[in-house]
Amino acid sequence: MNHPLQCQCGTLRGHVSHTESVCRGVCYCKDCQAFAHFLGKADEMLDEMGGSDVVATLPQYVSFTQGVDRLTCMSLSDKGMLRWYASCCNTPIGNTSRDFKVSHVGLLHNCLQDSSTSLDSAFGPVRMRVGMKSAKGHPKAMAASTTVSILRFMARLIRARLDGSYKNTPFFDPETGISRVSPRVLTPDERARLMQAV
Repeated sequence: MNHPLQCQCGTLRGHVSHTESVCRGVCYCKDCQAFAHFLGKADEMLDEMGGSDVVATLPQYVSFTQGVDRLTCMSLSDKGMLRWYASCCNTPIGNTSRDFKVSHVGLLHNCLQDSSTSLDSAFGPVRMRVGMKSAKGHPKAMAASTTVSILRFMARLIRARLDGSYKNTPFFDPETGISRVSPRVLTPDERARLMQAV
């Protein structure tokens, strides 16, 4: 089943398939919080404890049908993960590794909002919480389900690497492995200012 994906203004649109095989979680890490502040959308992206609701899936299950020229990315450092968003309205899309052979994208809940169904209905409940040391409070730990979810998802990543399906990605050139747009890498001063906001 496909689930719609779009930016807030509707310029960038697409969908996510194989919704039954995703891994949904909440990340409280400072980098995810800094990304929210970078976009100027902390109130929309983060919950009351600073967590981001993320749907982890394989890039091959993400398709963009319009406005892909608005897809851009940034990175908090020259070795950090790539954080994708829509340049038209600063809607967060997802996070990927710099290495496209690591077939993973963590889609932010903001681009998955759909009036016809809830995130719980579309992707199931939150099954893992990570980066809790950076939370603004004490979120309930989910040690067992987090471990199981990570192991299951790792198996999918390994399978994608072995069968070559990692090359099916809208975020990178499948021949060169280079990201479809050059990331904006923050300077140390820019990163420090964001971390102060966090």
